[in-house]
Amino acid sequence: MAVAGARDTRKPRIVTDEGSTIRRPLDGVRVLALEQLQSLPVATQLMVHLGADVIKIEPPETGEPGRATLPSITDNSGRPAGATFLRYGLGKRSAAIDLATLQGRDLVRAMAAAVDVVCENLGPGVADDLGVGYAALNDVNPRIIYASLSGFGAADDSPYAHWPDPAVVPEAMSGVYEYSRRPHQPPVLNPMGDSADTTAGLFALVGILAAIRHRDRMGLGQRVDVSKFDSMISMCDLVPNYWSLGVRRDPDEDLRLPLINTAFKASDGWFMMSVFRRHQFERLAHLIDRPEWCSDSRFDDPWGWADNLAGTIRPAVEAWASSLSKHQASSTLAQSGIAAAPGNSAVDLVDDAHVVAHRMLTAIPRSDGVPQPVLVAGNPIKMSRLDEDAGLGLPSVGQHTDEVLSELLGLDHASIGALRRDGAIG
Repeated sequence: MAVAGARDTRKPRIVTDEGSTIRRPLDGVRVLALEQLQSLPVATQLMVHLGADVIKIEPPETGEPGRATLPSITDNSGRPAGATFLRYGLGKRSAAIDLATLQGRDLVRAMAAAVDVVCENLGPGVADDLGVGYAALNDVNPRIIYASLSGFGAADDSPYAHWPDPAVVPEAMSGVYEYSRRPHQPPVLNPMGDSADTTAGLFALVGILAAIRHRDRMGLGQRVDVSKFDSMISMCDLVPNYWSLGVRRDPDEDLRLPLINTAFKASDGWFMMSVFRRHQFERLAHLIDRPEWCSDSRFDDPWGWADNLAGTIRPAVEAWASSLSKHQASSTLAQSGIAAAPGNSAVDLVDDAHVVAHRMLTAIPRSDGVPQPVLVAGNPIKMSRLDEDAGLGLPSVGQHTDEVLSELLGLDHASIGALRRDGAIG
């Protein structure tokens, strides 16, 4: 269980059978994150899990916008800590530096010489305008890896380059909303909770890790440029792919596909089931006591499954499942080699045996007297030589400003005090 508070600076180590000591994969990698909200913080949170030292640059007065999202709690400093920050702030160090001041920008440029990675998602052209873009920092540190994450890329060659880019925008433009829309109904927006942000963050992490590898081999830094729109096209590539293969429909007709891939009702909720192959269909027929389907000409090919889903298959499956829970139905189908899963609620997820065994929910005790801890995702990357995180705290705004400036730039107490009096830092 993680505890909010001071950052645990211990370096987890694993001792192998041979007695050698192995640190985390990204131990020693230092990241300067000019980040806000969700997309880039997804990438840097995973880097923390892998051992990187992530220094989060925040505005002194308010902190980054993720702290202001709702719902929120009150942190140890008495400020609000919003849901987005809670999910992606663990284990990072916070340095409160005002980029609106010349001194603040000079500090970031100086810090760039002492780190491995600088990353930003401030918006198209904002970092360049502030003098902390790739060109400026590459002059300071030619080995720098500089990652930019935005809605439509940093090259300014997209007609949408300056559109507002919350996750719903690239998600809609990727085609996945229209692909999954039910006939005569509007699309369901953000069905996966800002999946474009998460997807882009994952691709940014891949790019950063590849650039680190390239730099270690070639001695050269480079820019990594990730677009949320590009990321969603890659993640949801079945939309144009199926279209190119002739799978098309009128917008207000059901999408006809040669498979069974839908939700069915059980006694206590819904479960999903996917049947793609003939042998799976025959197993289903026998399992729900409909062996005659195996010789029924209506089901000779998967297109027939789609055509007879509503009138024949669904009523039979739901009659079979009517005395079963969604978990029982899914387990029985899975044991027969048929892909199925319960439609979990949050309560189901919290108590799930797999989730507990894999430590996929981290509990953050609240500092405002509410007994229910805040739950955030654990590290999904399991590695045989990587310790699970322990004691990763949530930083208050500017909690580590002094130590970061002392550590990276060698500034003494008097110099840091002068910067604070001038308003450059908080």
